[in-house]
Amino acid sequence: MLETATNKPPVDPQIEEEKSTPLFSEVWKSFRKNKLALIGALIVIFLILLAFTASFFAPEGINEQKLSMRLQPPSADHWFGTDDFGRDILSRVMYGARISLRVGFIAVMGSIIIGTLLGILAGYYGKVVDMIISRIFDILLAFPSILLAIAIVAILGPSLRNALIAIAIVNVPNFGRLIRSKVLSLKEEEYVVAAKSIGMKDSRILFHHILPNSLAPIIVQGTLSIATAILEAAALGFLGMGAQAPEPEWGRMLSDSREYIQDAPWTVIFPGVAIMLTVLGFNLLGDGLRDALDPRMKH
Repeated sequence: MLETATNKPPVDPQIEEEKSTPLFSEVWKSFRKNKLALIGALIVIFLILLAFTASFFAPEGINEQKLSMRLQPPSADHWFGTDDFGRDILSRVMYGARISLRVGFIAVMGSIIIGTLLGILAGYYGKVVDMIISRIFDILLAFPSILLAIAIVAILGPSLRNALIAIAIVNVPNFGRLIRSKVLSLKEEEYVVAAKSIGMKDSRILFHHILPNSLAPIIVQGTLSIATAILEAAALGFLGMGAQAPEPEWGRMLSDSREYIQDAPWTVIFPGVAIMLTVLGFNLLGDGLRDALDPRMKH
């Protein structure tokens, strides 16, 4: 009798392995099959390492002027050439990676926090709360993002910090509307209805049940938005409303070198290529994460 009670039906090893496979492993397995996504990840990793190690590997100081060496073409001494003040462009591009990535990550993090909070409140409570927050999103989206960013910086004053604030504000509706739509579907799920029925507080439902199940689209949108934020920061810097001289921000470097585009094209080419590769890397990474995290994209 004891032997019968302890007997268990055989378990298929393949089924048991599938049950025990962590979500991260599944996402990574899907992600690494996407070659373009891996290229994007490598570009992003390279840029992050470049930003962290600029102090050690930059050939010269970012503001070290050698007027006798101004506008020198690329050579063994200056791989990317020099600008109109004789400063080493390679060093400035390396330090520029630090500025651009900082702007991208901090601005997007601010957008995620504010947009997610507003989106959760709008989607969960609905009615008047939803109407007010949705109208705020509509007003912000009624303006082209770069024009709205320019207007905000014009009010606050031109600086890298104010450009960062402006970029964060213009990207809030993207996350807010994304999370709102996700919450509208999640709040009808059985586990949320059950949590409400037992009297669980709204704050616990929102931050322990709904928010964790909304992280996948936030991660994807956040990665893609970093590319957009870096591009907007470069545009503001080019217009003189972002980073101010002598900061080695890529957009500012393009603005300072535009009058030498014919005589010294390398002063424009290398900062421009840096912007292009950075935006490309984050876009490829974001597309790969979207395909890996969205079950509907799996074949």
